[in-house]
Amino acid sequence: MMLGASLFLGAVALVAFLWGIKNGQFDDEKKMMNAVMQDDENELNDAAEQERKKEALRKKNYMPE
Repeated sequence: MMLGASLFLGAVALVAFLWGIKNGQFDDEKKMMNAVMQDDENELNDAAEQERKKEALRKKNYMPE
């Protein structure tokens, strides 16, 4: 029974993987490179400020509920 269930789940995973390839789910290989080029200075400054705030809270041992 366990062998049958394992084979069934493996077949489902294989079908899902092949469906993803056929429909182009894995075609965006340059997404991260293009995202970096579209960031402007304000967005990068906002991200750096958020990291500074997180680090300050971490130093205070703040634990959100």
